[in-house]
Amino acid sequence: MGVTVPARRLGVFGGAFDPPHNAHVALVRAAVEQLALDELRVFPTGQAWHKPHRLSPPQHRLAMARLAFEGLPRVVVDDREIQRAGPTYTFDTLQELQAAEPQAQLFLIMGADQAAALPNWHRFQEILQLAIISIAGRVHVAGTSGQFDPQNLAGARWQALQLPALSVSATEVRHRAAAAQGIAHLVPESVARYIEQHHLYQTA
Repeated sequence: MGVTVPARRLGVFGGAFDPPHNAHVALVRAAVEQLALDELRVFPTGQAWHKPHRLSPPQHRLAMARLAFEGLPRVVVDDREIQRAGPTYTFDTLQELQAAEPQAQLFLIMGADQAAALPNWHRFQEILQLAIISIAGRVHVAGTSGQFDPQNLAGARWQALQLPALSVSATEVRHRAAAAQGIAHLVPESVARYIEQHHLYQTA
């Protein structure tokens, strides 16, 4: 009898990364460890269909993502969504990855806020068939309102990720950078230097 080779466990983590910050890095570290991933692909988004504000040029967001995640074991920054023409959809990326590795188990990694918006995503029912949804943070608290419960999504396979509370957002980083306030405690050091060198998020 032949030896059964375990399916590769492939994580998928997308976002604007405008800019990538310490909570992003913490989530990636937690996902690799807790999901026992063979590889985690980070995907800076191209033309984001759901973002209300104009994103920074893709070359800057890609460069910052590479700086933020460099050196993390089993983590690769993938630029395919930036290279793709038209709006960026997670479904297309998952479908491409599954076609390239039919036996791989895909894990779609996201924060609780992204998970709450998942029913509004393009072809989200098919996303649920392609990947296990891996959600960081408090997903659902019994007896409270306003918390997203993935168990309400028919057919969803999901797994919670334990992540320490980190009060940081890309919006906060952009606002502080625009106001010439310190951001070194919010983003990796290399990203802070990049933002300063390229004068990103400055309004004047």
